[in-house]
Amino acid sequence: MQPATRDRYKELSPALTPEGNVVMSFSFDSYQLEEEELQTTGNSQTQGVLTLMEPEDPNPEPMDRYHGIYFAMLLAGVGFLLPYNSFITDVDYLHHKFPGTSIVFDMSLTYIIVALAAVVLNNAMVELLTTNTRITAGYIFALSPLIFVGICDIWLELFTFKQSYAVNLFAVGVVAFGCTVQQSSFYGYAGMLPKRYTQGVMTGESTAGVIISLSRIFTKLLLPDEKESTIIFFLISISLELICFVLHVLVRRTRFVQYYTNKSLAKNMMKNPVEPSFRYQVHQNTYVEEESRSAAAENSIELQSDVTARRTYVRFDVPVPKVKSSWPKFKDMIFHRYQVLQVIWAYMLSISVTYFITLCLFPGLESEIRNCTMGEWLPILIMAVFNLSDFVGKILAAVPYNWSGVNLLICSSTRAIFIPLFIMCVYPSGKPTFSHPAWPCIFSLLMGISNGYFGSVPMILASGQVVPEQRELAGNTMTVSYMTGLMLGSAVAYFAYSLSSTSHSICFHPETYNSSLPPEL
Repeated sequence: MQPATRDRYKELSPALTPEGNVVMSFSFDSYQLEEEELQTTGNSQTQGVLTLMEPEDPNPEPMDRYHGIYFAMLLAGVGFLLPYNSFITDVDYLHHKFPGTSIVFDMSLTYIIVALAAVVLNNAMVELLTTNTRITAGYIFALSPLIFVGICDIWLELFTFKQSYAVNLFAVGVVAFGCTVQQSSFYGYAGMLPKRYTQGVMTGESTAGVIISLSRIFTKLLLPDEKESTIIFFLISISLELICFVLHVLVRRTRFVQYYTNKSLAKNMMKNPVEPSFRYQVHQNTYVEEESRSAAAENSIELQSDVTARRTYVRFDVPVPKVKSSWPKFKDMIFHRYQVLQVIWAYMLSISVTYFITLCLFPGLESEIRNCTMGEWLPILIMAVFNLSDFVGKILAAVPYNWSGVNLLICSSTRAIFIPLFIMCVYPSGKPTFSHPAWPCIFSLLMGISNGYFGSVPMILASGQVVPEQRELAGNTMTVSYMTGLMLGSAVAYFAYSLSSTSHSICFHPETYNSSLPPEL
């Protein structure tokens, strides 16, 4: 068997043909025998032989050795909510500058409306703009209002009362647009990476509130002057946002990120329909150095003479893909979204229900819970408990467990029990059912953990339900559901607020409501 194989090897080897230069090959029948021959013979007899055996992967799967990529994704999550939290957390300065107004409420409403419009627009632009373009634009839109308001409104005080009010609302709207485009794009971006990186992004969102709250507390403690402390507070926020942006620029160029993103894009290109257009393709001898591939565009006569001179062989069965247009058709865009929707609909509903229930209660109703003993400190404590427990819940989401979409939806829906429980903390007016301050703290703890967990797990698992080339689109679609839940929850919160607006205990008097403000206010 071995001599016969050797004879056949000599027949097919370009170096040993009678002409001594060209072999015309039209089939793949003999390649397996050549592979076996290559494994049993030395390098001296393998000149010019083509093999179809899959080569070893020159780009093995890289490792995130020091968890630097995970940390960068966590900071990316911080960058989503940090600008908005910088405006809202500075509530004492806003009350001082705009006394007797609903500035915080107006900012929240502006943010949610613009964010919902932005996430829908971003979902429509997935195929038209690159991920990096959308993320970079989001950072620019998020940073610019922080810098403008910090310099022109807080430091230089260039605007009148009404102008400043309008400028702050407009700035929040721009921040909402930029951060939402950035957030939605990052979820699609992280969806192309292993699952734990999506969990890192969502953990960063909870971290943003903790960082900004600590920043405001320390700036007020260290700088008694309200204007100076606010300027330093905004400067810290701007610096953190810049760090997040720089890390994104650096991380996206790492081999780890490029490996997974290119892998997803490559599979996407392979999935595109291609009409075969067969023609010849020249394969050079392994002994001849590779030269420019522009020779493939020359006419057949020039190619034939070039082939003869270079000891090459020619194949005529190589399909040539047609060039795909860079602008997809509207029909294709709708079809792609329909495909994704069929797979992840349960995960979409799950995350939407989770944030709908949370926004019905937080921060509106929770901020209105009062107690004669603790006074204004009770709502501060309840909200702090929620933020910390939400952070813990997002960390717990990293524990691997293969939830089905339907089970997640059922568990998310059971969180509706928190709505009547919190209502009983403020109703009936003057003497609520759960009047002890421990009750709302316990409810807030449980709601925060469940919000962090069931608000993260659907986002983490959804991208794994679709093929790699659809993961970015799945991440953007999940963000649409996420923002829809926020919007609907905020609308229902208005009715919950009407229940609590007159529910303050008789031990509170109007002059004590703002006891935390300076006496001159």
